[in-house]
Amino acid sequence: MTRPRLVGFSANIQRPSKTRTLVEAIAAEAAVRLPVEVRIFDLVDAGPGLGAALTRDQLSLPARRLVEAVEEADALVVGTPVYKGAYTGLFKHLFDLVSPEALAGKPVALAATGGGPRHALVVEHALRPLFGFFTALTVPTAVYASDPDFREGGLDAAAIRQRVAEAGDQLATLAGARAAASAAPLARAAGGAR
Repeated sequence: MTRPRLVGFSANIQRPSKTRTLVEAIAAEAAVRLPVEVRIFDLVDAGPGLGAALTRDQLSLPARRLVEAVEEADALVVGTPVYKGAYTGLFKHLFDLVSPEALAGKPVALAATGGGPRHALVVEHALRPLFGFFTALTVPTAVYASDPDFREGGLDAAAIRQRVAEAGDQLATLAGARAAASAAPLARAAGGAR
């Protein structure tokens, strides 16, 4: 059986970033609990072709590969910086180009970063409804971290690290259950072929 593919997507427009740090931390927690193949992408990996594409067939090769990686993942960790109370425009544009059925039933951990606590509800008020549209399985624990939660490029706040661990655990549980459910018919078919 192949390992589930866990894709982390950080909507940051520069590297390094706090958002990528948060996405990597959640993905690492999930990987401790479930053997997964982890790939992390940043919005900058799409290149300038993402913003210029009005339709999927207009995507540049790097942007198309990013959209396909999101669609083909078995589980996702999605994070965005918050600007003026919402996710970034290019983040939304990328998900506008994702096929609606591609994320159905897919486990997704949600995360966001911002300058302070006033943006903390963006995960519940903006990200969760977006992934609800896709009928994705968002994990119950979302993670929001602001500037004071980081020190020297890493997560510093114990409360945020605890939420990261909870989100990673929930994501691993859902991804593991989904992988087991997918493998069950194959195992029955192989057992019957003997």
